[in-house]
Formats: sequence, C-alpha cells, structure tokens
Amino acid sequence: MPSFAPRPLAIAPSILASDFSKLGEEVRAVDQAGADWIHLDVMDGHFVPNISYGPDVIKAMRPHTKKIFDAHLMIAPCDPYLEAFAKAGCDHITVHAEAGPHLHRSLQAIRALGKKAGVSLNPGTHPSVLEYVLDDLDLVLVMSVNPGFGGQAFIPSAIEKIKAIRAMIAGRPIDIEVDGGVSDKVAGELAAAGANALVAGSAVFKGGTLEAYKANIAAIRNAALSARGEVV
Repeated sequence: MPSFAPRPLAIAPSILASDFSKLGEEVRAVDQAGADWIHLDVMDGHFVPNISYGPDVIKAMRPHTKKIFDAHLMIAPCDPYLEAFAKAGCDHITVHAEAGPHLHRSLQAIRALGKKAGVSLNPGTHPSVLEYVLDDLDLVLVMSVNPGFGGQAFIPSAIEKIKAIRAMIAGRPIDIEVDGGVSDKVAGELAAAGANALVAGSAVFKGGTLEAYKANIAAIRNAALSARGEVV
C-alpha cells in the first residue's frame, strides 16, 4: 500500500452516550476532557430503528463549545434538512450512501452551505460507492456497527474496509472516521488501518465525571498515536 501523510488524529465523543438531562454540561465536559470533535448522531426512526434529536437540540448545544460539530445524519430523506443542520451550527454534515438516490447532489448541497461533506457506509455497503464522489468528499465515516443504537460490539470487517478506503483516497485531504464499538482496545488497529477520526460513545462517557472522560479520551488517543508511530 502506498504511504501517505496521515491526517490529524481526532477523537470525537458521541453525545448519544451522554446524560441527556444535562447536555450543555456534558458538551463542556468532553471539550475540557480533550475532545477534538463533538459527534452528533441524528436518527429519524425511519432510516434507523431509533429516534435521537434534531437541529433545535444541536443549536442549543452549540454555545457550549467551539469544537467542531460533526453531524452524522442517519435520516432519509436527508436533503430537505441539510440547511437546518447547517444553520444549527454543524461544521461537518455526513449523509449515508444508502439514504437516498442522489448522493452526489447531497454532497454538493452540503458544500454549497459552506460545510464539510461526508459519506457514511453501513457495514454491508461496499466502498465502491465512493468511487465517483471522491472529489466532492471531505470525510468518509465507516460504520463498525449497524447504525441505530449505542453500545454495540465492534464489527471486525471494518478494518479491511478502512484499508480499502485509504487506498482509494490516494492522498486526498479526506478524513477517514469510524463509528461503532470504538474503545482503546481497537483504536490502535483502526489507526494502523488508516482511520484518523475515532467516534466513541460508551467508551468516553463511562464513569460520568470530567476526570473519567479525560482518562477515557486519553486512553483512546494514546492507543491510536502509538499505532501511528507518534509520540504518546
């Protein structure tokens, strides 16, 4: 595999695993604990079997941190809602390749709103769906669980998929993000495969305190940095 300069490492705590009764406080806590991005799982009860939150809740979280808001839209259709998520303060907007028939159009619309455009792939989706949209992409999100619920076990086949996507990207400035069952136990393997953005929910929010969040984020970051050959 050709060697390309790695993208900066980002740890992105998933707010889905936080205490929803104190969202603002939880956002501030993971910010202080060392989060690089704040990952926002948006679910509609239609594309995935769960309902989470929408633009108004994201807008309410936005004043609590200056960190990147990394929105993952598990909704179909997504196009009618892109502007609302942009206005709510999302910096990255990621749509699912499986969520609609016009992926290229969705990515164009996200970039036209001045946001970074991402595509997410379910565990059963082949990376070839990215081939003709690579130049319209800023981010690829590999699902290492079936989307819809937190706390699921990591699906190991995601590793080979990440390697394939890294080769396909061929040095373009595209982040490879992975979401699902991520912890310090798999972070090294994911980083070695080519993922540079790691979403973690349960693994970050376990413990329920700022000190616990700091330790949890540091454990994931150190495992990934070590695998990348960077000083821990």
